Amino acid sequence: MHFTRARDLLVAGLVGFGLTFPLFRFAFGELPSLPTLAGVTLLVLACVELALAFVIRSRIRSHQVVTGLWIARAVALAKASSLLGSLMAGAWLGALSYLAPRSSEIVAASEDLPAAIVGVCCAAALIGAALWLEHCCRTPGNGDRDDRNRGPAAD
Repeated sequence: MHFTRARDLLVAGLVGFGLTFPLFRFAFGELPSLPTLAGVTLLVLACVELALAFVIRSRIRSHQVVTGLWIARAVALAKASSLLGSLMAGAWLGALSYLAPRSSEIVAASEDLPAAIVGVCCAAALIGAALWLEHCCRTPGNGDRDDRNRGPAAD
């Protein structure tokens, strides 16, 4: 298993953008208004993953018993969350790129703009927390294949 690659996150973000921007462009008048705190659920997930990352990191550093299954589940959660965060960041950026230029002309666009900004920020927080959780699941001193291929400057 390899750690999350930047290109995977970029592709997920582009897919989110590619689905959302045309939706807003062609059907904005038919869509309901966006709740300002719609993206906060991503922030809640980011906080949970951040707390889990610090727990795992402290247990590994203090040489406490951490089962491989528990770490594997945490890595799977981190990988899925980083992809979800990237997909949602792309989607919120698609909404933001449609709404921002029109916010001075269309009242509904100006009312939905804060939701898009909150959504982008919360999605970015989820990506960061998920990547941190994934990093914290590494065994100290044992580099993965990617580290060995990059050389000593990888850390």
